[in-house]
Amino acid sequence: MADTYAGLELRSTVTAGGELKLNLVPVTVDPPGDGEVVVRVQAAPINPSDLGLLLGPADLSGMVAGRDDHGPTLTAPVPADRLGAMKTRLNKSMAVGNEGAGVVVAAGAGAEALLGKTVGMLGGAIYTQYRKLPARDVIPLPDDATAADGASMFVNPLTALAFTEVMKRDGFTGIVHTAAASNLGQMLNRICLADGIPLVCIVRSDEQAALLRGQGATHVVDSSKPDYREQLEDALADTGATLAFDAIGGGKQVNDILMAMEAAANRSAKEYSRYGSDTFKQAYIYGALDMGPTILGRGLGFSWGVNGFLLTPVLMKAGMEKVLEMRARVAREIKTTFASHYTGTLSLAEALDPANVATYNRKATGEKYLIDPSAGA
Repeated sequence: MADTYAGLELRSTVTAGGELKLNLVPVTVDPPGDGEVVVRVQAAPINPSDLGLLLGPADLSGMVAGRDDHGPTLTAPVPADRLGAMKTRLNKSMAVGNEGAGVVVAAGAGAEALLGKTVGMLGGAIYTQYRKLPARDVIPLPDDATAADGASMFVNPLTALAFTEVMKRDGFTGIVHTAAASNLGQMLNRICLADGIPLVCIVRSDEQAALLRGQGATHVVDSSKPDYREQLEDALADTGATLAFDAIGGGKQVNDILMAMEAAANRSAKEYSRYGSDTFKQAYIYGALDMGPTILGRGLGFSWGVNGFLLTPVLMKAGMEKVLEMRARVAREIKTTFASHYTGTLSLAEALDPANVATYNRKATGEKYLIDPSAGA
């Protein structure tokens, strides 16, 4: 076993002068201690949550490619009116990447059984060539699974499972999901089909609708269609779903869903109420594909809620036993229910190419990219 492991790590810095800088930094990983492992990272997805840290508030129309002693660099201006929200990260070189997978190349006492195994891992700073982690933060993959198979086994799978746990915990009986043809959305559809949970999928194109219907979805509504509201109301009346998870964030999507839920509930009302139905309607915003304001109008009744959704607090509330159960299910079904499909794979250097940045930052539904740090810089 080597004493140390040297490699490159992708870093993101926002300067007080209003510039985003991405660069590759040499790092040395010490040997693992008791209960720790060192993983040679072979696959790490670019999730929307990663992009928030990687690119921050930069104006990417001003990207400039460069180079230093360790490889390519990329800079972009950060508008002055966006720097206020960055106060706590200014001038700090920050490691990026929430999750990934690779091969365990060193293991400390108590973790020897993981040596040589391909594992999925969670812990941040994964856009790096070597990562040391507590053994509890890695999960061995099935023998027939690759690092790419296991790269996205935490954020999206656990988020999709958490949606269903929140539904059960809070007494709801069905789910509405926007951007439903996404990688996460396809996982949620497969979970709901397997677990008998009514699901209303909201998409934005015929192609996305066909994709989900081809995977067995029964209630798919296209928000680009002129009869969207009527179709949505019918689907909600049919499923009884009054819990929504929204990946869009800005605009009137949440408002439209809550209004349709209220209209569906009023179909069975026995008498008029000036306060609307007594059916409680809940929407959680977990994404920001639209960075504009969330617009809520009237006509929702008075029995509703809109909240943000963060995975970690939900998992903490669920408890360790439930989280371990969820993680075990993901590992068992990594090539079926929780399978991920990628548009392309980039090296660390390629991830800093302006053309590639513009492509993966589109966050287009159905497009997902991997970084393979082992491909070099």
